[in-house]
Amino acid sequence: MIGFPLAEKAALVAILRRWPRVPRVADLLAEHGSAARLFSQLEGAESARPRLFTDEGTGMQALLDQATSDVARWEAEGTQVISVLDPAYPENLAAVHDRPPLIFVSGRLEPRDMQSVAVIGSRIASEQGSASARAIAGHLARRGYTVVSGLAAGIDREAHTAAMAANGRTVAVIGTGLERCYPRENAALQSRIAQDGAVVSRFWPSDPPRRQSFPMRNAVMSGMALATVVVEAGPKSGARIQARQALAHGRPVFLLESAMRHAWARDLARRPATYLVTAPHEITDALARLGGAALVPRGSDADRP
Repeated sequence: MIGFPLAEKAALVAILRRWPRVPRVADLLAEHGSAARLFSQLEGAESARPRLFTDEGTGMQALLDQATSDVARWEAEGTQVISVLDPAYPENLAAVHDRPPLIFVSGRLEPRDMQSVAVIGSRIASEQGSASARAIAGHLARRGYTVVSGLAAGIDREAHTAAMAANGRTVAVIGTGLERCYPRENAALQSRIAQDGAVVSRFWPSDPPRRQSFPMRNAVMSGMALATVVVEAGPKSGARIQARQALAHGRPVFLLESAMRHAWARDLARRPATYLVTAPHEITDALARLGGAALVPRGSDADRP
């Protein structure tokens, strides 16, 4: 199988560097069918659109040459550079309105990752919350689902670890570039996930953690997953943000009873496609009814959060 062309990846990198704040790049790519064609049009038709480029900085060919060199280097180092036009781009993510035009992947995404569920929650997890995350992630993994989480401390770490302990797949979506690890104490876990599953980022490989990056990370997590499970989360948490993003993506949200002590969760629970659950099997039962049945059931269990 012939891989996605290097020239296409480089053209997209060049566009995003020269045109970083335009929100419709993924839509423009779909309209043009090619990053190289879009790059050529932007280069030659500045007057036909809102001003895209300034006269400062690198010339267009030099910009493209640098992007080509960088993509080749990233891939030589083991990072996959995946355009939204690439067949390797995750199908679930491609279906949402705020899909990123470009993602970076360490490890390997697989077709079965379409059957994935995000398990998320507080960085400062309670003992009950940690136990619930382990039970839910383990159950999902044994039922054949890929467990998606954000590689944060607390609930995320418990979810990734439990999925691997159940011999299942897990995918981490991170809020930094792939060359970074945040928090640093999860560095070994990040490496293990990259070896056995995949680590995904929408940010340039060297990007450090920034406050504004994590809601964007949550949007990618929501887009990649069939559903989001919130184990426990406070009113200002990223999990709360992702729950709302998931509903905007048309994906169901599952809330544990422990989350219901917060007003935001009680409010969300009144909205369609939000489910209150007390046991892991209630999640997979609901997904089966909604058409998200597991591909390869791996036995049953009676885990309870």
